Amino acid sequence: MRTIELAPGEQLSASMLTREGVLPADITAAAQQIIDTVRAEGDEALRRYSREFDGVELESFRLPQEQIDAALEGLDPAFLASLEKAAAQIRDFHEREVQQSWFTTRADGTMLGVKVTPVAAAGIYVPGGRAQYPSTVLMNAVPAKVAGVERVVMVTPPQRTAEPGACPISPYTLAAAKVGGVDEIYTIGGAQAVAALAYGTASIPRVEKITGPGNAYVAAAKRLVSGDVGIDMVAGPSEVCVLADATAKPAVVAADLMAQAEHDPLAACYLVTCDAAFAAEVERALGELLPASPREDITRTSLDDQGTVVIAPDMPTAVAAVNTIAPEHLELHCDNALGLLGSIRNAGAIFVGAWSSEPLGDYVAGPNHTLPTGGTAAFSNPLSVDDFVKKSSVICYTPEGLLADAPATQRLAQAEGLWAHALSAGLRRRALELGDASVDIAALREADLTAVAWPEDDAQTVVRGAKQDS
Repeated sequence: MRTIELAPGEQLSASMLTREGVLPADITAAAQQIIDTVRAEGDEALRRYSREFDGVELESFRLPQEQIDAALEGLDPAFLASLEKAAAQIRDFHEREVQQSWFTTRADGTMLGVKVTPVAAAGIYVPGGRAQYPSTVLMNAVPAKVAGVERVVMVTPPQRTAEPGACPISPYTLAAAKVGGVDEIYTIGGAQAVAALAYGTASIPRVEKITGPGNAYVAAAKRLVSGDVGIDMVAGPSEVCVLADATAKPAVVAADLMAQAEHDPLAACYLVTCDAAFAAEVERALGELLPASPREDITRTSLDDQGTVVIAPDMPTAVAAVNTIAPEHLELHCDNALGLLGSIRNAGAIFVGAWSSEPLGDYVAGPNHTLPTGGTAAFSNPLSVDDFVKKSSVICYTPEGLLADAPATQRLAQAEGLWAHALSAGLRRRALELGDASVDIAALREADLTAVAWPEDDAQTVVRGAKQDS
């Protein structure tokens, strides 16, 4: 891990970090070509990409229910119990996020509010192929179902090691799909799966929202289809930042850094501390623990290439460094961890105190583990029920409300030079003041429409209305 030692009065800046926040142009171009091909050729393109990228021949993409049921047989009861526990706690947490539609009525009877509606269909991307991620299934499917999404579709690459005729998806992943409430499963991965979800094919109906992590091609595809379909975020490599003082245990901190580093050679690990001697102890602990890891090569590469130790002169500077990093996961291994919580502005998930292991959040704690990466925690949120709903403003005026607000509306429209905006309100005023016949076409032929749109005597009306409102 490289070390940045801040001098008294010096602050960590974003330029001191080694992040790459932009997807490479060649990956974006390749993803665009795949998307365009899927849009043009549909299922045939999906079959061709499955042969090329996954090494499998697929006639049908949807996994039959009987294959799902067969794959669930014989699973370790302890695993299933753990899966059920995780799902229950994830569901309980996200049920607290649910927002109801709400309405309010003003004194003049005008009703205003918000109507909350779940999206009709959501697609969740689950990485696969060489590995399985049942936790990712739960973290995406459960909040979608809590939000009320009727059709939750899962796409995941087929496993290359599947025997002929065997289920091409890990039974652990299938079990999570069943527990999480997934309605449809398609054995498609990569940018082509994102394209199919966004635009639909003959075999895969389109969805309104796409969530879930993936490789760089998946991330690029999600960015490219955003706008035609909703997405959760464009996620980069996973990352953790540990803020630790001398009360922390070096071996525990080292294990927590390794827990993130073993994900990916590109995973980023940060240690921020005011104690250089403590940082040295963590480095020594890493040297002891790394040889025992079955994923030593990946973990060591991540720590060597992406690991950073920040030595701050004092705790306020250390906290400022954390906020500059804006990590996906933040662990507070400090004597006054809870007291520091209010000073943390930028983090996807905050693990408070030495007992709060980040892997607990990955699997069973309840809050979502789909989090903003690459510093985007400065302005982005974890995946939540809100990602699977849309909100509509509701505006219902009474005649009294129209008369109260029309003058100000017309004045503002006049200031912007939007004559028909003002006329829209003015015709309603005229109908209320002079009767419905006053807005018939024949009557309007004789009317001064400019005066209807922009009445010259409205200034005092607007002022009186403002005084009454106040």
